[in-house]
Amino acid sequence: MSKAKIKLKKITVAHSPDADDAFMFYALTANKIDTEWLKINHELCDIETLNQRAKKGELDVTAVSFHAYPYIASRYVITRAGASMGDRYGPIIVSKEPMNPTDLDGAKVATPGPLTSATLALRLYNPKAVPVSMNFNEVQHAVLKGDVPAGVIIHEGQVTYNDLKLFKIVDLGEWWYAKTELPLPLGCNVARRDLGPDVIAQFSKCFSASIKYALEHRDEALDHALSYGRGLDRARAAKFVGMYVNDYTVDIGAKGEQAVREFLKQGREKGIITAKAEPEWI
Repeated sequence: MSKAKIKLKKITVAHSPDADDAFMFYALTANKIDTEWLKINHELCDIETLNQRAKKGELDVTAVSFHAYPYIASRYVITRAGASMGDRYGPIIVSKEPMNPTDLDGAKVATPGPLTSATLALRLYNPKAVPVSMNFNEVQHAVLKGDVPAGVIIHEGQVTYNDLKLFKIVDLGEWWYAKTELPLPLGCNVARRDLGPDVIAQFSKCFSASIKYALEHRDEALDHALSYGRGLDRARAAKFVGMYVNDYTVDIGAKGEQAVREFLKQGREKGIITAKAEPEWI
């Protein structure tokens, strides 16, 4: 884009209200990054709602689940920065009482939404389990109340479920790594194709700079992220952020791309994913 043609462009960027996303976007929300001619408005929403809104093309840039991407690929391209990958850890299936993994056959399992990667991982892990969709922050309570015998927890619940005396049945990231020797793809950020290459490139540059700023100013960014930690103390917030803001987040890399393709491939082979589109990064 030539200097003469540059004019202010406003876009809306949506992401989850959790500590790792807050950490990634801190420098942008706090105006630590010069976005030049790009003005970014931030919107917070739970991930399954963002998945569904992306299917309608409502958002300029948004976090989505990798599971959702094949259904929105005609409208969106994935940014290389911003991936959430579980490297030998991920969403956890928990229960109120100790359960064997085989007890999940035919059992209702609360999940954070049909297009979340947590749900895809559950269905790959145990096709006989019966997913019951609800908001992510209701899953643990549904298990505690006995509404369902088990649930898949995401976000900070992965480091706090012991506080509620819930029992781990399986860590889906551990299971996936044992099966594939790859990280478990969870979330990514996508930009709507009709924004055009100049706007997408400018956002990608600014977003990458925001992630790098947070990693280089970890305490400062963590202070901001704590306000989205839903009860996490600083030590556990730091642990959680460290789990999901890592080298894959700066740039997904070849191994990350391989993991995403394998995850979606297995979903298609099992008949879970019905869209054929392949992931595309920019």
